[in-house]
Amino acid sequence: MHISVLLNESIDGLNILENGIYVDATLGYGGHSSEILKRIKKGFLFAIDQDSDAIKYSQERLSKINDNFEIIHTNFKNIKSELNKRNVYEVDGIIFDLGVSSVQLDDGERGFSYHYDAKLDMRMDKNNDFSAINVVNEYSEKDLVRIIRDFGEEKFANSIARNIVKYRTNKKIETTFELVDIISKSIPMKAKRDKHPARKTFQAIRIEVNHELDILEQTMKDALSLLKPGGRLAVITFHSLEDRIVKNVFREYTEVDSLVKGLPKIPDEFKKDFVLVNKKAYIPSDEEIANNNRSRSAKLRIIERIKE
Repeated sequence: MHISVLLNESIDGLNILENGIYVDATLGYGGHSSEILKRIKKGFLFAIDQDSDAIKYSQERLSKINDNFEIIHTNFKNIKSELNKRNVYEVDGIIFDLGVSSVQLDDGERGFSYHYDAKLDMRMDKNNDFSAINVVNEYSEKDLVRIIRDFGEEKFANSIARNIVKYRTNKKIETTFELVDIISKSIPMKAKRDKHPARKTFQAIRIEVNHELDILEQTMKDALSLLKPGGRLAVITFHSLEDRIVKNVFREYTEVDSLVKGLPKIPDEFKKDFVLVNKKAYIPSDEEIANNNRSRSAKLRIIERIKE
């Protein structure tokens, strides 16, 4: 079962009001949503996800707590338009947990994991036609290098891309283990000692399939625009690319002009509408990492609206 990372820190960080309106923009298997629902006896929760398996499970889980919630089956990039459709223009808090759930990783049939032999897939939304099969079999060598290098931060991107293209001239790449084998043969032995050789490339392909980074910056800005004064946005990231985007957006919304930054009292007209709740990202404790190794790379950043 999926274990929600930094659960207490993120829920406490939202500063939940009993009668507040909250959004879990990445419902998954309901870990964060469950904790929010327990605290909002008179409030309401909107939960968003594009994974029909997760929605089915969470509907049942959340219904056991109370019924003041609605699950919206969509990509979180539609957070603002979907809430506006429901005549909701302001909320008290929003949470994003940007990681792939353990359930998705552990379900071999979903093709996310390099530990299980399965058909290459990696779609968060199973209704989409485009999957990892398309990426590895149809992308040019140049485009494969770009995504493996940029989204996976893989220094052996050139040799991996070259070998993918070489392999598929004889046979279509259809399974996770076929791809793992190609990647493994493309990386020097000494680079394979500490971590699984396919980890970075699989991350890169998953990001490409689901357009994870394309939509993140605008989604963060849309989420911030929905917050009431006192409302908070909490975001959990799992790799440096996501974290950099979130950090930069938060900086843009909280940093005052350099001309007045050093003044003992900053004039009101220069003050920003938002403040960082935590200047340094929260990270999991040693105990949490020991209990859930997948939490090791997680970072939590929280921002609060302070002005209309």
